[in-house]
Amino acid sequence: MNPIRKTLECSQIKISYLEWNPPQTSENTQPLLLLHGLADHALVWTNLGNFLADNYHIVAPDMRGHGNSSKPNTGYSFSEAIADLEALMQHLNWSNAHILGHSWTGKLLPIWAKQNPKYFRSMILVDPIFITKMPAIFKLSLPIVYRKLDCLKGMGPFSSYKDAEEQASQLSQYAGWSSLQQQVFQEGIEQKPDGKWGSKFIIPARNQIFSDVMKVAGLTKKIDIPTLFIQPERGVNRMDWQLKPYQKYLTNLNIKQVPGNHWPFLVESDMFNQTVAEFLATN
Repeated sequence: MNPIRKTLECSQIKISYLEWNPPQTSENTQPLLLLHGLADHALVWTNLGNFLADNYHIVAPDMRGHGNSSKPNTGYSFSEAIADLEALMQHLNWSNAHILGHSWTGKLLPIWAKQNPKYFRSMILVDPIFITKMPAIFKLSLPIVYRKLDCLKGMGPFSSYKDAEEQASQLSQYAGWSSLQQQVFQEGIEQKPDGKWGSKFIIPARNQIFSDVMKVAGLTKKIDIPTLFIQPERGVNRMDWQLKPYQKYLTNLNIKQVPGNHWPFLVESDMFNQTVAEFLATN
């Protein structure tokens, strides 16, 4: 089942999203919200959405500053992102949902769950980043981080589409350069007014998201929502000490290892999809 691209027009922002199995065909199915990571967009969930669409009403938004959603110069705090998502759920008439977040949104979910647990049937964290509050000194290294992270290497600018494509094909999220990965790349890039090519993800969003990621702790009190932590074998959470905050604060936690890197849904989707399906079936 192919998703449908839709748009929610809020008072100050436009949220573009993909929808599988809309209400007229899914009155008895459970809602599932899929949130992408930094510099990605909703299309990364194509394999998972297609795999689960028969049993769930699925929505995957482009987060603000990403993809086809609005790109204001300010407004990229966790609280503003959460407000967007709550507005989207209200628009969909969802009182709650299974909610999955990857990387940066994997940190956003526990913050949201602390504020408004009523929105969560369950929570799926896919290789989340920087769950703790980061030391202020870390800010000095951000320019280096921006150059080193694969998800940001594709931002550009590039002198030509060919140059952008050549760079993308070398990045971890596109390992294998499958037809879906090429589609994800093509959907996330655009030609700029000066003729150069670059990501639809904008620099103000990058800077402000990283600022909030550093200064806000993701886990500070117990959360008893059923939670699946997906740990890719070549992801960013490989050490026992990295898992300890989740084990301490998430009292209903299930950790599952899957093949692949930080983007298992793009590089090893079969096992990833099955892992998510099995968790959802019991929650």
